[in-house]
Amino acid sequence: MRVRAIEMAAAERRELGELLATLSDDEWHGPTLCPGWTVRDVVAHLVGYLDRSQWSYPGAMLRQRFSLDRLNAADVAAGTGVGSESLLAQVRAGTPPNGVGAAIGGRITLVECMIHREDIAATLGIERSLPPERLCVSLDFVRIAPLIRGAWTTRGVRLVATDLDWSAGRGPEVRGPAISLLMVMARRRNALTTLSGAGVALIDRRLT
Repeated sequence: MRVRAIEMAAAERRELGELLATLSDDEWHGPTLCPGWTVRDVVAHLVGYLDRSQWSYPGAMLRQRFSLDRLNAADVAAGTGVGSESLLAQVRAGTPPNGVGAAIGGRITLVECMIHREDIAATLGIERSLPPERLCVSLDFVRIAPLIRGAWTTRGVRLVATDLDWSAGRGPEVRGPAISLLMVMARRRNALTTLSGAGVALIDRRLT
């Protein structure tokens, strides 16, 4: 599955590049689901994080006093003034995954690109159909990913995908499309609008 996950990650990043290539300059400077971040900010964060050498990552965290928020802000600031074409080229250059993004069989790149692509696409009203296998690998990893901890965010409920064979957790059910379950685990509250079940209210209170 490790080789397969790398292939999925490469495909996800390539498809992110394909989406970005269709955006106008206004859309590049438009909002996303990440509060305060434009599309170009999200992309600057992605390439700054995913393409950083695995050896340099601890040093970068040390310089930011082990604050992920400060590291993310520094990456976004470093992208200030970088043109959209240059950022797009960096996205395309990162397939297959390298640096931090290649860790854990490429799963970091897979979920980061999937989540942030949705952050961008959702504000533009863009939907897509994802391969079930890619979604299942992403859902499983987001539950345990150290920086996301989806299982902790959704503790006390049972997540059930209605568009593929995947479920996890115990408690009152939260049912809906797999991508919505993924985004809820990534703490995107807007995804709750497409979910149903007795557990939705619990997650809503937790994310409010």
